[in-house]
Amino acid sequence: MSTDNIHEAGPPDLPPAPVSFREAFLFWLKLGFISFGGPAGQISMMHQELVERRRWISERRFLHALNYCMVLPGPEAQQLATYIGWLMHRSWGGIVAGALFVLPSLVILIVLSWIYMAFGGSGLVAGLFYGIKPAVTAIVVQAAHRIGSRALKNRVLWGIAAASFIAIFALGLPFPVIVAVAALVGYVGGRITPETFRAGGGHGKGDKTFGRAIIDDDTPTPVHARFCWAKLLRVAVAGALLWLIPMGLLVARNGWDHTLTQMAWFFSKAALLTFGGAYAVLPYVYQGAVEHYAWLNPTQMIDGLALGETTPGPLIMVVAFVGFVGGYAKAVFGPDSLVLAGAVAAALVTWFTFLPSFLFILAGGPLVESTHNDLKFTGPLTAITAAVVGVILNLALFFAYHVLWPKGLAGAFDWASAGIALAAAIALFRFKRSVIEVIGVSALLGLALRFIAG
Repeated sequence: MSTDNIHEAGPPDLPPAPVSFREAFLFWLKLGFISFGGPAGQISMMHQELVERRRWISERRFLHALNYCMVLPGPEAQQLATYIGWLMHRSWGGIVAGALFVLPSLVILIVLSWIYMAFGGSGLVAGLFYGIKPAVTAIVVQAAHRIGSRALKNRVLWGIAAASFIAIFALGLPFPVIVAVAALVGYVGGRITPETFRAGGGHGKGDKTFGRAIIDDDTPTPVHARFCWAKLLRVAVAGALLWLIPMGLLVARNGWDHTLTQMAWFFSKAALLTFGGAYAVLPYVYQGAVEHYAWLNPTQMIDGLALGETTPGPLIMVVAFVGFVGGYAKAVFGPDSLVLAGAVAAALVTWFTFLPSFLFILAGGPLVESTHNDLKFTGPLTAITAAVVGVILNLALFFAYHVLWPKGLAGAFDWASAGIALAAAIALFRFKRSVIEVIGVSALLGLALRFIAG
């Protein structure tokens, strides 16, 4: 991002000038268009800009907010933006910050989804996706490794991950059941052997300082951020209405079994299951969207994840692709309004997926601001994170099967795809290349191979 504001922060021993709502709006808008790199990259970008350069918030307050967001279901980077926006400019500041983190990605994905559905069969698009799909397989394997190396600290947690893999791969248990059982194991285990299930927020103690900040360590909590039962009740009622009114309209207009109504209900549940990041909930989305509702097929699911990896915003925005393809394929507004159907479905599932994230911040933020001690992961969350590793590994095998044996095990093994997947894995693990670079090069390789094959 631009470094124009480095000097505007002023001397390090004095806090910067107060930030206007307009200035904050422009920052969040810009962030929404350039927030590539997944949650780690997005959080790093916000830290660099808001803590180090602009000094809107201190290191300790930033990490305190982040540790809270890390224990919530939902995209932690988007929730962190919402939290800081709320802390600085009240509820509307949080709503604007969180919405602008998502809206650019939604618009971009709607356009890309339309191109995919309208021109996906063309040689150019097919060639690009031929290379991207093996890369996505390697990316999911890397996600399992990254989360596993951080979460699986002892044999018990390894055992939970293994049991989770068996439960979803061999037994076909639904993802919510796996999460519930893991949470129960973590709750009981955390009381019997607390050291086994102990885990911190993982983001340090906040000892660094970059000079005085607008919201500094000793800055009193703003009046709007102080806990009040009346405020909590207002947020809860507003959130309930924001869910009930559109859901009620969908049921009244279309009925409970209509595609759009079922999308709203399904993604409301999915929003509460995103512990451990977007990769954790993808198997649940696959089980529902592909196997149960048939809104899209397995190949389209892989392609959607590829698009999600290459656009700014949270990876969970892949749900917008799922919604678009489902609304388009089911022709929910008739055969003459396919693009409109896809766009409305994409916007609908985005609304129901992200609504809880805003409510968690606006309702829980005052409770978090009542103490500046670091929050800790509980035993259930530690166990859930371990279970997520096994679920993501199953997702990787699912992708690998559909990429390497595109016509099933009875068909031929795709050696070219295997080569691209291996090269992508080496680039990610050995040379630490970014996801965007790996997908870009893999897409060009796929295009070249399709061109050579004629």
